[in-house]
Amino acid sequence: MSMAEWRMQGAEFVTCNCNWGCPCQFSSRPTQGHCEAVVSMRIDQGHYNQVKLDDLCWVATFAWPGAIHEGSGRCQVFIEDRASPEQREALLRILSGEDTEPGTTVFSVFASAISEMFEPQFVPIELSVDVDKREAHTRIAGVLEASGEPLRNPVTGEPQEARIVLPKGFEFTEAQVANGRYQTQGAIKIAAQNSHGHLARVHFTGQGVVR
Repeated sequence: MSMAEWRMQGAEFVTCNCNWGCPCQFSSRPTQGHCEAVVSMRIDQGHYNQVKLDDLCWVATFAWPGAIHEGSGRCQVFIEDRASPEQREALLRILSGEDTEPGTTVFSVFASAISEMFEPQFVPIELSVDVDKREAHTRIAGVLEASGEPLRNPVTGEPQEARIVLPKGFEFTEAQVANGRYQTQGAIKIAAQNSHGHLARVHFTGQGVVR
């Protein structure tokens, strides 16, 4: 059976419990020995076969007891409630790593390390992402809130710019680093402040990241 043809292009905001820069991006152990994260994306252009995904948002919460590659992770996915049944099904397949060459996208990699997947929720999502300004805000009323802001010089208070460049990354090629904060009340309850965040323009297909 051939894979479905799909594409998602837009802006993402990720914040996790690691220190700024996130050692996981460099194949090192997570700062605190375990991984937690809130991942958000606004799809500017996208489709799954003939189903359009333009202008939809999704959010996912994750928690692993150790490093991601060690497995035993938990995940819950949130999709905008205005998505049609066809759009919901399409996004759930993409986000679960289906119709994707193994190991070529963050969805495939994360799916291989998840052992408990909670029921997806279809809810109103508030999401703003400005990659260049390194500012982001994600909110699902009564469930979660996450934000990102520029890093600041500890002496002058001036905003600082730092980037992560991964020429063969399975999530992004280049991302702006931010100061992150999140708190969730869903099936996965996690919280952190003054922790790692990154913002990136991303472009995914079933064959991998488009550079």
